[in-house]
Amino acid sequence: MSAKLTIIRGIPGSGKSTFAKKMIDRNMADFHYEADMYFLDKDGTYRYDPSKIIFAHSWCRFNVFEALSKRFRVIVSNTFTRISEMEPYITYCKKNGIPFEVIRLETQYGNIHNVPEEVLSNMKSRFQDFPNETILR
Repeated sequence: MSAKLTIIRGIPGSGKSTFAKKMIDRNMADFHYEADMYFLDKDGTYRYDPSKIIFAHSWCRFNVFEALSKRFRVIVSNTFTRISEMEPYITYCKKNGIPFEVIRLETQYGNIHNVPEEVLSNMKSRFQDFPNETILR
C-alpha cells in the first residue's frame, strides 16, 4: 500500500464531507478526517465549541499524520481558506515523500452547521488559490 493525501477545501456547505465519503466508498482512500469530527460526541451528535477549535485541528493533524505514516491513503477536509492552513499537511508530505493533491469545491449545498451568511462571505473573500489545485464547481 502506498500513502497519499487528498486535501479537500471549501467553505461550509460546499460538500467536502460528502465528497470525501464518496471517495472512501469508491475505494479511492482509506481514511477521512476533518476538524469537525472532534466535536461529535459518542452518540454522533455534533457539539461545536469554538474554544476548542485549536484542539480539533491538532487532533485532525495527528490522525492524518498517523495514518499516512502507516502508508494509508488519507483525505483531510476542512475549509482551508488560506494556504497557511494547509501548510502543515503539505510540509509533512514533502518531508516524507508522500504524494498529495488539493481539491477545491466551489459548489454550494447549504451548510448544515448554520454558519451565518456574513461569515461565509468573509471566508469566500479570503480564499487563496493553490497552484495546480483541482477546482470543482
